[in-house]
Amino acid sequence: MSRVLTKIPRKLILLESNGPYYQKFVSKSSLSSSSSSSSSSLQTIVGSDSTSLSSPLYHFLPETQNPNNVVNLIYSSLKRDRTNLAILQTDLKGILSHLDTNGISRVLLRCQADSISAITFFNWVKDDLGLRPSSYNYGLIIHILAWSKEFTQAMKFLIELVQLVKDCSPQEDVLRTLVSCCEDCNWDPVVFDLLIKAYVKVGITEQGFRTFVKIVEFGYVPSVVACNSLLNGLLKLNSFGQCWRVYDEMVMIGVHPNTYTFNILTNIFCSSGDVDKVNEFVERMEEEGFEPDIVTYNTLITTYCRKGRLEDAFYLYRIMYRRNVLPDLVSYTALINGLCREGKMREAHQLFHRMVHRGLNPDIVTYNTLISGYCKEGKMQESRSLLHEMIASKICPDNFTCQVLLEGYGKEGKLLSALNLVSELEKFRVPISREGYDYLIASLCKDDRPFAAKSLLERISKLGYVPDEEIHSELIISLCRIDSGTDALLFKAEMVHRNLKPNIAAYRALISCLCRINRSDEAEALLEEMVRNSVQPDTEICRALVQGYCKEGDVGKAESLLELFAKEFQILDIESYNTLVREFSEDGDMTELMALQDRMLKVGFVPNSLSCKYMIQGLWKTTELKSNKLLLE
Repeated sequence: MSRVLTKIPRKLILLESNGPYYQKFVSKSSLSSSSSSSSSSLQTIVGSDSTSLSSPLYHFLPETQNPNNVVNLIYSSLKRDRTNLAILQTDLKGILSHLDTNGISRVLLRCQADSISAITFFNWVKDDLGLRPSSYNYGLIIHILAWSKEFTQAMKFLIELVQLVKDCSPQEDVLRTLVSCCEDCNWDPVVFDLLIKAYVKVGITEQGFRTFVKIVEFGYVPSVVACNSLLNGLLKLNSFGQCWRVYDEMVMIGVHPNTYTFNILTNIFCSSGDVDKVNEFVERMEEEGFEPDIVTYNTLITTYCRKGRLEDAFYLYRIMYRRNVLPDLVSYTALINGLCREGKMREAHQLFHRMVHRGLNPDIVTYNTLISGYCKEGKMQESRSLLHEMIASKICPDNFTCQVLLEGYGKEGKLLSALNLVSELEKFRVPISREGYDYLIASLCKDDRPFAAKSLLERISKLGYVPDEEIHSELIISLCRIDSGTDALLFKAEMVHRNLKPNIAAYRALISCLCRINRSDEAEALLEEMVRNSVQPDTEICRALVQGYCKEGDVGKAESLLELFAKEFQILDIESYNTLVREFSEDGDMTELMALQDRMLKVGFVPNSLSCKYMIQGLWKTTELKSNKLLLE
């Protein structure tokens, strides 16, 4: 059935091609006609990329060598047996070179009344022969299928065409191609609806919007289904202005919205933040004969709850009963979530029980909403009870359930309970996500329980868990914080064996730990390893090594490292410099102290007030030593 504006008897359409603009007249009769050409037209089609096959000399050739008979031979073979296309390909081997895009069009036009043959031939061409059909070829097969009411197949090829144009020739206009095909074959205006929907499905909704505007301009009235598809696509892009443009056009050209349109528009109001205008809009829609359904109420309730307007949400909840629209699982879950957000867990759980009492079975989302709410309040016992309840109801906890429970225990500092929970879930054969294991190991490490973390890691590794570099580094850092340098080095060796490299934080922790426990030589070896692995050392590593060697009494090594950091890594740490100055001042040898200062000045160190203080203390100590020596003499 035609959907053309009767106000427009003839419309001039300007369509842009790769060259200059060209004009096409589309009259009311041509848009609404079911056929714009007869099958005889296929004999006169000659594509721009092919040569005419009208030479009389071809009549002296055998039938299978006569290019003019390609259409007849292919079509007759299709009619005889569609399974013998491979044999046909062999028989026509000598003339297949003449089957260009123009020849494909001629065969398709011959198959206008036989959509199955058209599909078979088109797939044979692009899949078996390896020929690439033109956009015009695609346009013909789409029109043929739409005319034959094969809308699913038509949409399939239309999506292929849209994707092909998007990837290979984005400047091409698919709408122009479809319009140009209308002169040569039977067609149904529904192809324009399909085109809008195809653009949305492929994910280029903006092009779908531009196509909508164009087809409205030349007089075609899209279906409400196509408009809804476009509205939904624009809503997902948050293109609210274009949504209202589409709706205004619908009103102007007489497309009557349906309940689905009404719900999309409600969603647009809610998504754009204009919740206060929703009531006015709903009233206007009711005046036009639309009754809000469960989708409408759920959209509004969810929005009100998300914005913390619980009174408005519960007002709608009560209104639903008065209007014989029974709240469903989505309604209750949204309200429960709203109460949980406000910390009203008692009311949320009461509403949960009311929902169950009214015959609705909670799903994983409902349970997760309540469990998450209790975890945020630190009520882990209630969360654990809900977990057992959902397992008893044969609802398997998902990754969110496990993660929120583990994080809840971690927030309360109950990591032992979290470990017990993991063991319990494993007994119930509930899979723990990688993120859950990562969180638990990292939490144990941060709580300075690296051996518990290491034990857990060894156990879950047998289940297929493979820790990444970050988890390895967390364990190394935790072991180093408790000065368990040997275990940290062993774990680092395991890490390297797995082709993983420690990060800067792990190296920093290892070097600092080894320096604290008087193993500065091993720490220096790690510095060399860092440089080989292209890991740039930082100020803390410099400070740890200088302090470590000073603590062990090797000021010469400390000085050489300080000079190395300054020259090689441009790290001038004044605290490390002062540590060295203090060590020299303790000896009371001002000559060495002044020589150190000269050497450090050359590499860029400038003394500060603390450096001067240490020097003065060194000078005082030197004076005391000399005084004591004179007294002894």
